[in-house]
Amino acid sequence: MDQEEAPAQPGSARADAVTLRPFDLADVDAMMSWASDPVVTAFMTWDAYTSREALLAFMRDAVLPHPWFRAVCLGGGGEGSRPVPVGAVSVTPTDDRCRAELSVVLARAHWGKGVAAAALKRTVAAAFGDLEGVERVEALVDVDNAASQRALEKAGFQREAVLRSYCVVKGRIRDMVIYSFISTDPLVE
Repeated sequence: MDQEEAPAQPGSARADAVTLRPFDLADVDAMMSWASDPVVTAFMTWDAYTSREALLAFMRDAVLPHPWFRAVCLGGGGEGSRPVPVGAVSVTPTDDRCRAELSVVLARAHWGKGVAAAALKRTVAAAFGDLEGVERVEALVDVDNAASQRALEKAGFQREAVLRSYCVVKGRIRDMVIYSFISTDPLVE
């Protein structure tokens, strides 16, 4: 999981205001607002996007055909329009079909407001039913990304271990914390 969320602030987002929906290509500009931000992408395994065309190609080739890649939205989009995405969450089945890997990213303007935790709660509530055979959703979080760790814990994920020297992120070998949510775990309200 590659997102940062600061401590909750007054005026936190209402959990019922956070919705998930499939992306479409019309979302490219909204996605560019966070995918091009080097602060948002600091813990990501990918670099910030510098061109709309490259992001559009990623959306067309990876996001749209993905089995579970959703836009994180706040509130309604106004009369007759779809809500504008403020982030993304994906659940990707692994080669071992009982497991899937979760990733979430959120625009900086929405950090610290409970949006990530609410999106994660909605994700686990839906993903097990949508992805046949998946019994475990796991997330890897950089040891220095305390905000993402808090968001996962608020959503009911269990911290399992620190995986030392687990992966390379932006040229540096990083330790990662692994979290899991099992299909039989109780959903958090």
